[in-house]
Amino acid sequence: MKRIAIFASGSGSNAEYIANYFSKSNLARVEAIYCNNPKAFVKQRAERLNIPFVLFDREQFYASDSVLRDLQARKTDLIVLAGFLWLIPGNINKAFHDSIVNIHPALLPKYGGKGMYGLNVHEAVIDGGDTESGISIHLIDEVYDKGKILLQVKCPVLPGDTPEILAERVHQLEYQHYPVVIQQLLEAEGA
Repeated sequence: MKRIAIFASGSGSNAEYIANYFSKSNLARVEAIYCNNPKAFVKQRAERLNIPFVLFDREQFYASDSVLRDLQARKTDLIVLAGFLWLIPGNINKAFHDSIVNIHPALLPKYGGKGMYGLNVHEAVIDGGDTESGISIHLIDEVYDKGKILLQVKCPVLPGDTPEILAERVHQLEYQHYPVVIQQLLEAEGA
């Protein structure tokens, strides 16, 4: 059984969707949800799902190896970023090389990088006059949103769309495709 660690900073709807997707799987399970935000709603989701919740601060993440040690103690196979807003530090990136996956709510490389998350991305897409948006699922490296792209799926940007309406359309793509790509990554690891 493969072990997934999810990192989230906010509501955690993707984290919950992924946990439910793997709850009946013989391939993998979500071992823990890690969070850098003590007020994030993902904590309530983790409690409801009976998944261990690991809260950490900036110092624990960047100035020590306590988060890395916890991941290793749980025998984590894959780290899944689901609305996690901090850049992964070098020690974790090195220890989990090609085993950290992220989803970005736009078509990379456009609208990527620091600050491009949540409604900021959808507002930028609409303000840019783009006629389509979508999701990019990618491995991560040392730079925000620059890792190898595994899958991109497009959706239209319609006249009259607000960032909130576009966000909902993009969320549906995330729920549909992210768990499948995670499963494919874990199956490829076992090959």
